[in-house]
This record gives sequence, C-alpha cells and structure tokens, in this order.
Amino acid sequence: MRALILSDTHGLLRPEVLALVAQADLVIHAGDVGRPEVLDDIRRAAHAPVHVVRGNVDTAPPLSALPATELIEAGGRSLYLLHNLDHLDLSPQAAGIDAVVFGHTHRPEERRENGVLYLNPGSVGPRRFSLPVVCAWLDLADDLQVTPVELG
Repeated sequence: MRALILSDTHGLLRPEVLALVAQADLVIHAGDVGRPEVLDDIRRAAHAPVHVVRGNVDTAPPLSALPATELIEAGGRSLYLLHNLDHLDLSPQAAGIDAVVFGHTHRPEERRENGVLYLNPGSVGPRRFSLPVVCAWLDLADDLQVTPVELG
C-alpha cells in the first residue's frame, strides 16, 4: 500500500499533485490546506481514503473543523498525523505508533527514533525561500520506505 503524503498547500493545488493523488492508495495531508477548494479537489481526484489535519492557517470554516490530530490504521501500520511536531502530545513509541506524519516547517524531513518514523514531506504549496516544492510517497510495507517527489 502506497500513501501520498502532502503538507502545506497554502491554497495552491498544483496539477502535478492531483496526478499523484489519483495514483495513491491513501492520501494524507498534514495541514495548512489554505482553501476549502484545495481539499475538495483532492477528494475528487482521489480513488482512495483522504485524511487531513488542521494547520495553523486553517482558521476559518470549514477547514477550522478539521481535527488537530488523527490516528489512523492503514496497511497494518499505525500513523499519527499532526501539523506541528512541537505539538506532539503523546509518546509514539509507548502508543505503538509506527510513523508520525507532520508538516509546518516546509522542510522535508525523514528520521527514525526508537523504531518510529518521523516524516515531514515538505511543502507542495507556494515556494518558500529556496526550499524545494516536494511531497513524498510512503510505502506501508515492512520497512516504511519513503520516496520524496520533487515538483517544479
């Protein structure tokens, strides 16, 4: 099972992202959607479940109604979603979580601590400084393989 991991669209949905969404077995957006139409378009393009958490720019309805965190089970894995890793409110290892997916910094990050994958896919929204426009595939097989996808 392959999950497409997105974050920080900030109201911009690139056509390349929609093409990737259509190929995913699962779509995760780690917050800062920016505009409800972005989420509507992602849901229309997806042929799979879509999970989205609220980011710090998602302050108006209907985006303000998104959950701040979400724990999902997919492909035999437990994934904890939140926007800002500084707001992590549990011990992933103690909770049996396989991966923590987050955004906020616009910087791609992949690290493993105590058997838990921490994954920030980066941002697919407006380019920020010299940071890449990037998302990631997460293979939910045994090794939780991450494949970054740089766009434009």
